[in-house]
Amino acid sequence: MTQRNGQRAGERGEGRHHDRPEAQQAGFVNGSLGILALGPLRLKREIDHHDRVLAVTSHLPHLIAYTIVGTVSDLEKELEGEVSDGNTSINTTEVARYSAGGFRDFTRIAASDPEMWRDVFLNNRDAILEMIGRFSEDLTALQRAIRWGEAETLESLFHRTREIRRGIIEMRQAGTFSATEPNEKE
Repeated sequence: MTQRNGQRAGERGEGRHHDRPEAQQAGFVNGSLGILALGPLRLKREIDHHDRVLAVTSHLPHLIAYTIVGTVSDLEKELEGEVSDGNTSINTTEVARYSAGGFRDFTRIAASDPEMWRDVFLNNRDAILEMIGRFSEDLTALQRAIRWGEAETLESLFHRTREIRRGIIEMRQAGTFSATEPNEKE
């Protein structure tokens, strides 16, 4: 397992965001949950809760990013050499060339350290598998809504999730995105 600052990658609390003062105040100290003097059942519930929250807010988004970028790469290979209008071949960068901001956000996330994320997924597999199951169910419901033209279902979700995004911005957790990430290796 990869070592970082004396810690194994994939341990609970892996990541720079736990070094921030607000994270330490919330109980994340030196990359671990700072729960003291609690009985073993309470400690396990706290850790399980922590694992599930990080699985849905951090680990699943990374897994989705790795997957969508891989799907695009596979599609590029599939389209390579196909004739689009009878005369023109699609080259391997066409899908990426037409990508918009959403896909660029996915590629930024998918550029994360592969070894660290391998360890995160393997060391947190129960919580991650639970969240993949929940996400798959939600995705299937959206697929059905699109298939059956359920505009209200889609719009309701989009309004609800937009409000969640606004709340994240208000809490100053949104961050920013630049098409040219600093310190990124070309």
